[in-house]
Amino acid sequence: MMNAADTAWIMTATALVLFMTLPGLALFYGGLVRSRNVLSVFMHCYAVACLMSVLWFFAGYSIAFGPSTSGVWGGLDKVGLNGVSIDSLAGTLPEILFFAFQMTFAIITPALIVGAYVERVGFGFVLLFSGLWMLLCYAPVVHWIWGGGFLSDGGIFGEIGVRDFAGGIVVHETAGLAALIIAVFLGPRLNHTTPPHNPGYVMIGAAMLWVGWFGFNGGSQLAADGGAAMAITVTHISAATASLTWALWERVKFGKSSMVGLVTGTIAGLASITPASGFVGPWAALLIGAVAGVLCQEAVMLIRNKAKIDDTLDVFAVHGVGGIFGTIMIAALGVGTWTAQLGSLAIVGIYTTVVTVALVVICKAITPLRVSREIEVGGLDLAVHGERAYDLSN
Repeated sequence: MMNAADTAWIMTATALVLFMTLPGLALFYGGLVRSRNVLSVFMHCYAVACLMSVLWFFAGYSIAFGPSTSGVWGGLDKVGLNGVSIDSLAGTLPEILFFAFQMTFAIITPALIVGAYVERVGFGFVLLFSGLWMLLCYAPVVHWIWGGGFLSDGGIFGEIGVRDFAGGIVVHETAGLAALIIAVFLGPRLNHTTPPHNPGYVMIGAAMLWVGWFGFNGGSQLAADGGAAMAITVTHISAATASLTWALWERVKFGKSSMVGLVTGTIAGLASITPASGFVGPWAALLIGAVAGVLCQEAVMLIRNKAKIDDTLDVFAVHGVGGIFGTIMIAALGVGTWTAQLGSLAIVGIYTTVVTVALVVICKAITPLRVSREIEVGGLDLAVHGERAYDLSN
């Protein structure tokens, strides 16, 4: 039976999750780069959103949520939404709405990776890699965990499969690892000490992400009920707490709390609560957020200064580490099993690494991974897209 309240809420949540990428993530990332590259970042986020939408319709949805019982992928029965009509149901929702809600997740996951390769990546590579990665890495992992595949209940871990409410593994671990790998292949920017050109954009983008995350985590309940309300509330508490601990830790270490730091803490708290948001209460969320603000900040320092990897906008340190931490906390808090949580992190981690490395090698053989030195110095906006964000001569 279709439930009208559930349907209305998931329609709203679908809009909220799209809003996370367009314009939330675009502004968050765009504000962090140099002014001569801001349009290229907007372009990456926007074009990825458009391409993923079409590919999710063609094949992504079928791979993730098709009827195949192999446990490995959904098969191709629902390619092009074959057999899905206005009357088809997914639980209490119209299936076409479930398709649209999940499509917004398929948009934001490859869009998160954008932060690793800004200011130096080839535009053709962004599109080719993102499209193949969504179909071959993201969609199968969705099937394994959310589509009734081999990591879910009744799969290889027995009766209690992995617990990942809204994407600590499915979204944040996969995107975080892919980002780290691409950053290693690309090498650092020629100039990687430039400060964010517009911290105002960063704050506005982070605030939009925070609002949108209510749809991301609250919508993952797939119902308008107390569980969805609790998911929204714990999401908010974790985000708020992580913002404060990040700012405090920055103050302790560097003598100042930065605005960019405060809002990066927000994103760390949001990523960390994502997998646990349907299983924990407010006190657990306070704990998860409090740790995330310090843990992810230390991860940033480790990757940037010790490992010397130019994951430009800290995708792995914030999303990867946050999502992995939240996934482990599910077991630590006793709402999931250690075997399923750690086992799934390992399996998905290995799979993501193998697929991402293979795709980077294949894609860069077809289209340039990195722009020329001249283009990088002059900025991607004018050279690649023929536009500039700010005409400072007027």
